[in-house]
Amino acid sequence: MRVLFAANPEKAHLLAMVPLAWALRTAGHEVLFAGQPAFTETITQAGLTAVPVGRDIDLWQLIPRHPDLRDWTWDPAYGLPAPYDVAEEPGKADWDYLHQGYVDAVNDWHKPACFPMIAALVDFAKQWKPDLVVWEPLALAGPIAAKACGAAHARLLWSIDVFGVTRGHLVRLKDGRPDPLGDWMEAYARKYDFAYGEDMVTGQFTIDQLPASLRLEADLDYVPMQYIPYGGPATVPDWLKVPARRPRVALTMGLSLTDHEAGYSVGVQNVLDDVATLDIELVATLAEAEQKKLTRVPDNARIVSYAPLQALASTCSAVISHGGFGTFLTAARHAVPQLAAPWDFDGPAFAALAARQGSTLAIRADQATGPAVREAVQRLLDEPSFARRAAVLRDEINDMPTPNQLVPRLEELTAAHRAR
Repeated sequence: MRVLFAANPEKAHLLAMVPLAWALRTAGHEVLFAGQPAFTETITQAGLTAVPVGRDIDLWQLIPRHPDLRDWTWDPAYGLPAPYDVAEEPGKADWDYLHQGYVDAVNDWHKPACFPMIAALVDFAKQWKPDLVVWEPLALAGPIAAKACGAAHARLLWSIDVFGVTRGHLVRLKDGRPDPLGDWMEAYARKYDFAYGEDMVTGQFTIDQLPASLRLEADLDYVPMQYIPYGGPATVPDWLKVPARRPRVALTMGLSLTDHEAGYSVGVQNVLDDVATLDIELVATLAEAEQKKLTRVPDNARIVSYAPLQALASTCSAVISHGGFGTFLTAARHAVPQLAAPWDFDGPAFAALAARQGSTLAIRADQATGPAVREAVQRLLDEPSFARRAAVLRDEINDMPTPNQLVPRLEELTAAHRAR
């Protein structure tokens, strides 16, 4: 069958989709990956065939051009924005709150991010005629193109399903009232002559890469798939080939903040100073812009711009991070106890679930002072319960179907949902 992947130009989202794309390709299916033209190199670096569609509009560069937002810089707020915060705080889920939240999200976020790809992706899908379209939750051009050409389509999650849970609250309360996101999507249904359905927002089925203990679910058809780490082109450095002499602790704050020219939410210098007082080897992977802010490096700390996390995590006794989806699950696959210091969007909600599972400690990024992080790392190293629960989580992940094992199920679901 023919499978078309679609993603907005967010590298972290693409990375979470690559293993499934390769599984389908090695099973003999034709696989293409659609994205904005400037995203082509990121796609092809993964060994996938790119389909440039639409025009390049980076939302994070577009926002400052608005006359009311001159000199705007991204200063991430804590936690989920409206309306998606109702996924974590269902007590907020009344109609007025949800409606206004969706008005703002659609106008400020979804429309400008998705519009550049929609027409071109629909045109390509009608010409190529994929059997299945796989799209990440923010790439709403994907389901529009799928419905326009009669393909089956699936969401592939890159974190907890705050989008599906929030839609569940809205559908429950809608009662015929205007729905900003649904109404916008329905306009494309009319334009391309197909019937609108809620699956345009939440998928005909949803591929979830989180184990059950970390999942946030709506009343939808979820298909579990084991997370397989992929971080892009990488080389294992010589120093990582040598076993650590002391417990190795990694500090990594992910890609998204620095990719969008925002700084880390955690004070890295203070964390380095205090954590390095422990009898450990500390490895910090920091963007070069953040390295320049450091005034000192402890003797037992190694600062690098990048190290392949899959290789690094396998040597670690603990990991300190922003609690991002890929970072967390890569370390979890190696049964490593973790400290998550999240800040923006889904991070705090995800970290809370991880802490509840028992392998992880969670602390707000603005409360992650040097002494607080040092104390947490000491606990992760000294208290056996964290390692035990990390092993349970690793086993839970390993029990999930791999992308390769999932392919026959996707073939069945595609046959069931395809319109032609």
